[in-house]
Amino acid sequence: MINRICLFLFLLISFNANSQSAGEDYTWWNELHGWEEGDEGWRDWMKITPGYLGPNALSVPEVKRGFLNPKTEIELTASGHFLKGDPTQDISLRLYVPFAQNKIAVEFYGVIAEHFAFSEEIRNERFARIENGKGFAVGDLYFSTLIQISKDRKFPNTLLRMATKTASGNQLEGARYTDSPGYFFDLSFSKELAKSDRGMFRPFGLAGFYAWQTNDEHNLQNDALLYALGADFERNSLMLSASLSGYLGYKNERDKPMQLNFELRKDFNGKAFSIQYVNGLRDWEYKTIRFSFIWKLKPVG
Repeated sequence: MINRICLFLFLLISFNANSQSAGEDYTWWNELHGWEEGDEGWRDWMKITPGYLGPNALSVPEVKRGFLNPKTEIELTASGHFLKGDPTQDISLRLYVPFAQNKIAVEFYGVIAEHFAFSEEIRNERFARIENGKGFAVGDLYFSTLIQISKDRKFPNTLLRMATKTASGNQLEGARYTDSPGYFFDLSFSKELAKSDRGMFRPFGLAGFYAWQTNDEHNLQNDALLYALGADFERNSLMLSASLSGYLGYKNERDKPMQLNFELRKDFNGKAFSIQYVNGLRDWEYKTIRFSFIWKLKPVG
């Protein structure tokens, strides 16, 4: 059922996107930005950084906590991103599958449907080529491999993640996605402290590297230090989490996003619900609310 819904949304949005670009007259863009015949192409005018794109283009990766979840999960998420001049809504899917006695896992996720309606000011700042600022987009697909290095020992829980961002997202003309690949890898750490009948406190941290392709002929790749620091509090089947995360690009073009993350998750038998709030502090300045429904399945093996 979920596969059919995803396929339907993908076909619908792809058709919508193709219809938007068919026969488009860009005279208004040429006059607005002073483009003349012989100048570099419009793609070279854009800035491929998180501060000049939509909220899902180069978002800060999810913070891992140093250990693998033992259950296979399918997660459906509805998100609202709030920024003056660029309110955005989307639906995303995530598939997480652990195996090898919970020592390795693979993860696939991405936005399957995004609706946007940005202002003229945002359009001009980002060199976007959708004149009315309205439309739909399909997001990039991410896939990652996660390897449990250490767990339940004196040394902190340690997890290695290696992830790739594909160029499957469309609407580069609307400055929604990059139309270029990227990758990141990181090590996350955690340690359970103050564990008792009243609950468990678990601080965690993350450090890694994030790189993505740009349109700058002199610097085709932007390299960034990836970081996070936070803590969970768990009691029974309820988890409350708070963290600070971001990355530090080197081009100084709004490529140093920093954000605060808050999550409340409630687990049941076979399912879970999650509410997240993300507050952008720098470069990525959206305020995001996410509602997730999670199906939990038996591990593969």
